[in-house]
Amino acid sequence: MNCYIDIHSHILPGLDDGAKNFDISLRMLRQAEEEQISDMILTPHYKPMRHNPSPDRAEDVLYELEERKQAAGISVQLHLGNEIYYSSEVIPALREGKAFTMAGSSYVLTEFNPGEDYAYIRDAAYSLLAEGYSPILAHIERYECLMDKKVKVEELYDMGCCLQVNASSITGGSGMECKRNAKWLLKREYVHFVASDCHDDKRRTPGLAEAAAYVSRKYGEAYCSRIFRDNAGALLHGSYI
Repeated sequence: MNCYIDIHSHILPGLDDGAKNFDISLRMLRQAEEEQISDMILTPHYKPMRHNPSPDRAEDVLYELEERKQAAGISVQLHLGNEIYYSSEVIPALREGKAFTMAGSSYVLTEFNPGEDYAYIRDAAYSLLAEGYSPILAHIERYECLMDKKVKVEELYDMGCCLQVNASSITGGSGMECKRNAKWLLKREYVHFVASDCHDDKRRTPGLAEAAAYVSRKYGEAYCSRIFRDNAGALLHGSYI
């Protein structure tokens, strides 16, 4: 596999707890290019009932980052989305264009508190699906209620949710519990996407290659290609996953 697509990143500067300025953003993009990442969806946090950057602000920052990226000769293609912390305000925000779907698709990168109750996560997924959105559950290996009783993962998968795992969880950078959970999910092929969830150029960097090498070796090249590139490519082209 000669390239990867990263669907979860915090590279847009000054919009959340990710990159603090354009210099850091460019260093992160250079790192992504070195990791053979061809495309990235930029997903600043959106938290209902909080002060979130307006869509116009996010698009303006993306425009400036695009100009700086081109001037620096960086080839990574950028797309806009949000990582949305779920609440009852989310669906109205999506309808009104206050929050972004993933690269203009029907897919929504959705986050919950790690200790959230399963019924709440399930009902949130139902609500999004009923409105025509396709939830991608961000870093699913973190959710205690799912990993304690893993049969619930199958229920969400069968409902039509897509499941995203962080690359650092696969390589052990997020601790042994997350690594065990990620391996359980990978072994059963529940994972639709592996993403970096990068926030900076030092500790939480846009790295996918190490995790991809592990998945290819342990679970096969076909599955590796699917969850590091092919599914994300389908999303970017508006296709069903």
